[in-house]
Amino acid sequence: MDDNAVTIVGKGKQVNPAEHFMTTQKSRNLPPRVLSIGGSDSGGSAGIQADLKTYEAHGVFGTTALTVVTAQNTIGVHQIFALPVEFIQAQIDAVLIDIGTYSVKTGLLGRAEVVGLVTEKIGAYGPVPLVVDPVLVNGRGDLIVSPETLKAYREQLFPLATVITPNLDEAARLVGLSVESIHTPADLHELARQLKALGPQVVVVKGGHLQGDHIIDLVFDGRQFIELDAPRLPIENPHGVGCTFASAIAANLAKGISAEQSVRLAHTYLQLALQAALEWQVGAGRTPVNHHAGTVTADIVGLDQS
Repeated sequence: MDDNAVTIVGKGKQVNPAEHFMTTQKSRNLPPRVLSIGGSDSGGSAGIQADLKTYEAHGVFGTTALTVVTAQNTIGVHQIFALPVEFIQAQIDAVLIDIGTYSVKTGLLGRAEVVGLVTEKIGAYGPVPLVVDPVLVNGRGDLIVSPETLKAYREQLFPLATVITPNLDEAARLVGLSVESIHTPADLHELARQLKALGPQVVVVKGGHLQGDHIIDLVFDGRQFIELDAPRLPIENPHGVGCTFASAIAANLAKGISAEQSVRLAHTYLQLALQAALEWQVGAGRTPVNHHAGTVTADIVGLDQS
């Protein structure tokens, strides 16, 4: 029996996932597809819910594999239920052996064994653009994963990643630094270099946690540094920003857009979505992103679409 074979539920037979996946990709007349692996936010602002709204805004077909289910709203997280690894695996297999995907985006994985599972599945189903949003800290900057999970990200998942999108707190922890040690642009550049050495094709260090009237996201592909600048909007601690940014990158990659252009387009889309949320009052706490603010095309930001 093939060690890589899985059982298709309801069909009672086993298939090699990589072979079936490729056949599915060629035979289905569907829009570009993106698989999100992460946590559910019952409040609808972040996590899988933010991903699916972003995919809809970008005209791609979103599928999901949940890792945790949360009871949360705009005020905070009230309960978390981590799903069994076996069930996470079943979700990934169910999606990929039938629907397939053009890119994968990861959010809250939470445990080293889940990081390992995602790494294994990407290897089994073949190379695919991968966006890793390493959700490692909470809104207060406190670490919410184990040292083993940090190690799994660094050694297993990052070498497979097309783009990683840590915020400043996460980026520093991934390379063993404190956020307080990052003071200058040179410090930020060195941080990006250390992350790039872990294997991803492109590193994006999100600068929203730095003080100032402007937010600068630093992009590094091993050859050049690109600073994506945006004015800091009068929204206090908006919710779902990181999820939206990473899923927008994954949506663009699914359309065949290059990694650098995908990041630029996602950055512009996020600014529009945040501006459209300025007048929102959804709940009594953090303001969510308005994902339906409008899609962003390459010509809007002056990008070469070739």
